[in-house]
Amino acid sequence: MAESTSPAVPFRRVIKSYVLRAGRTGPGQARAYDQFGPKYLLNYQAESLDVPAAFGRSAPLIMEIGFGMGGATAHIAQVRPEDNFICCEVHEPGVGSLLKLIGEGGIENIRIFRHDAVEVLDHMLGEQSLDGVHIFFPDPWHKSRHHKRRLIQGPFVNRLARHIKPGGYLHLATDWEPYAEQMHTVLSAETMLVNTATEPGPHGCAPKPEYRPLTKFENRGIKLGHGVWDLVYRRV
Repeated sequence: MAESTSPAVPFRRVIKSYVLRAGRTGPGQARAYDQFGPKYLLNYQAESLDVPAAFGRSAPLIMEIGFGMGGATAHIAQVRPEDNFICCEVHEPGVGSLLKLIGEGGIENIRIFRHDAVEVLDHMLGEQSLDGVHIFFPDPWHKSRHHKRRLIQGPFVNRLARHIKPGGYLHLATDWEPYAEQMHTVLSAETMLVNTATEPGPHGCAPKPEYRPLTKFENRGIKLGHGVWDLVYRRV
């Protein structure tokens, strides 16, 4: 099926890419803001981002939306030094935590927006500018009346697909099975994406890619018999 040739318009949000959470920035995180923020934090502005200038090099660009406390982000950036990672998170302690990990690990291939990823996509990154997108464990909004707040919905996935280069990928992960089912339904309906799993598991899931580490919560859940679903789709 051919892609639409209608002009792209900014994604009009009925949801946001984040949920504001309470949390206190610790002294180590505050020091990381002061010490590493000037280099690794990017300011949101409604104009196109010069990506090579922001990173000091040209390299495949991966966007992560909502990185929590940044442990998985730092790990992935270290095991994939050939890629650039542009990461969006509004939780101030989480941003401080990732800045601290960047400083401790001497990680050079991460840049951070403390801003809504939807606006960054709409105004700072062009279509077909991303080689991949990571969204790990977004809020599942368990109650039925809150499902409309879930991030992974058709219009947002379409927006992501338009920003991913042909051959690039979208990697989602969740530990909430009903959300995995919805993710599979939404991704399968997007004609610009195809499942990379040659033998898909439940809800179209793929084996966990080696670059994504197990989180402490994930390890705890596995010990309790809980499932985790990775969905990896390719942009056609």
